[in-house]
Amino acid sequence: MSLFRVFSGSEPVRTLVAGEGDNALLLRQPQPQDHGEWAALREASHAFLQPWEPQWAADELSRAAYRRRLRRHAREMREDRAYPFFLFRLADGVLIGGATLSNIRRGVAQTASLGYWMGAPHAGRGHMGRAVRALLGFAFSDLSLHRIEAACLPHNVASRRLLENAGFCREGYARRYLRIAGEWQDHLLFARLAGDTAASEGLATISAASVAAWQVRAGSGAGTGPGTGTSGAAGEKEIL
Repeated sequence: MSLFRVFSGSEPVRTLVAGEGDNALLLRQPQPQDHGEWAALREASHAFLQPWEPQWAADELSRAAYRRRLRRHAREMREDRAYPFFLFRLADGVLIGGATLSNIRRGVAQTASLGYWMGAPHAGRGHMGRAVRALLGFAFSDLSLHRIEAACLPHNVASRRLLENAGFCREGYARRYLRIAGEWQDHLLFARLAGDTAASEGLATISAASVAAWQVRAGSGAGTGPGTGTSGAAGEKEIL
């Protein structure tokens, strides 16, 4: 069975737009045809990413592993448990990284976890900060979530700064919280609430544009942006 048949469906591909002008990004659900570019970027960024991620499997970048990834995330999106996105430069369609809202808990919690990665050639340019603000707008507006949580290694200064600039508040310290780079490591715990006022001006500006882009594209019944590969009402489901 082909990837397209596995992931094609009646729902359109989800997209968000973050930032403006030359700095604008497109956040889009990963597609089967993204595998080559995704694998190349991850392979080129291995040394840069590995200290902050779980150890990669032997077949981490293979097409078979990517297919399993797509299936898992397609199921999680159908069940409203996760929403993964790839990040593309809007100007030229180049893939630069990814971000995911995962572990969504409804009921009395209305909470999700935020994770992200950036390819080494594109790090340190403010791209992820713009993407995170777009995801916050999506999470609080379209998903009606109340709380977004994130965790980072204590020595990951760049990630700490990113979360603080996006209005996250540090809430705790979790010992041996996640197995990263083959070792159980401590993490700092952060959270941002829908009603928080920290950095609210920047969030409001970006989320308004992002939500509008989401609604227009979702209503159109067709995916847009780099490499969506969709036609008519058929959307391919997808990341990370």
